[in-house]
Amino acid sequence: MTLRAIEWDHTAGRDRTGAVRLLDQTLLPLRTEFRTVERTDDLVTAIRELAVRGAPALGVAGALGVVVAMDEAAREGWDDQALRAAVDRVRHARPTAVNLAWGVDEVLPLMAAGRGAVLEAALRLAHEDEAANRQLSRLAADWLLERIDRPRLRVLTHCNAGILATSGWGTAVGVIKELHARDRVELVYADETRPLLQGARLTAYELANEGIPHVVQTDSAAASTILRGLVDFAVVGADRIAANGDTANKIGTLGVALACRDAGIPFMVAAPWSTVDLSMSDGSKIEIEERDGDEVTRWAGIPVVPEGTHGFNPAFDVTPARLVDAVSTERGVAEPRSGSDLAMLARATSGLKQ
Repeated sequence: MTLRAIEWDHTAGRDRTGAVRLLDQTLLPLRTEFRTVERTDDLVTAIRELAVRGAPALGVAGALGVVVAMDEAAREGWDDQALRAAVDRVRHARPTAVNLAWGVDEVLPLMAAGRGAVLEAALRLAHEDEAANRQLSRLAADWLLERIDRPRLRVLTHCNAGILATSGWGTAVGVIKELHARDRVELVYADETRPLLQGARLTAYELANEGIPHVVQTDSAAASTILRGLVDFAVVGADRIAANGDTANKIGTLGVALACRDAGIPFMVAAPWSTVDLSMSDGSKIEIEERDGDEVTRWAGIPVVPEGTHGFNPAFDVTPARLVDAVSTERGVAEPRSGSDLAMLARATSGLKQ
């Protein structure tokens, strides 16, 4: 797949000095359209509307958002206070995914060195994200194949953690692609993922493009599929991982993990190190984003519930570390349920770049 969720177009923008180019994921799979973003508020809107989504891709969006803010400040004659306020709007556009704020913070110290230095650093983050995703996918595949004795594996995944959620390759879907390249995938069960169907619209779109055998199922079918013995392991992405391995991911992930524990099959989280938040000892303080209830009570703008019924729409849940068999990052694989957490992995790889 050559489509990129987010990239910098060096010739776009009103003055041809560049702008962010986003694949509008709200339109997939029916239409493939892009947004050219050169205003901070437009980027914030795209993030909140999920035109760009997925923790690693949001990290790149945060870094490139600083460049967008600097360009807009130069055009509009903003003072430093207005520029900082614009950067803060990008940083806080979505609260649960740590990567968005991380991407902003990675390039923020370079603002004094000028736009060129910030842009160079942001593009480097995108390149490093893809390399990290490929490495964590290889490590995850090795870990799984050492533990599952089947010629080809049956896998369940939830939401979308592929190339559309990253700057390249993917995390959970990247693991599946790595196994597929080794001719070790029998079938993928892709949960549709309520309320916006990221699994049905996006993961199935990616798997079809890769020629990977797959089916789409309702979220409520996942536990039954696992307990019927139809799945060998589950792999998901993450929006924030606490030091102990507690993992925030798309709502419904917790139910998958519970079913895997009861069935005795591995539940794996695949994410780059930038998703690990060592400042949080556990997941109890992870802020859970609650989205507009209309995403649940309406479909294509048409009400699907009785008048006066409101929607409860948490976007994420937190899976406790005791249910997580493995967290695969480019630094290595931690095993939270067995007592090997992310803090231990951080100490063991302290000489590597964060």
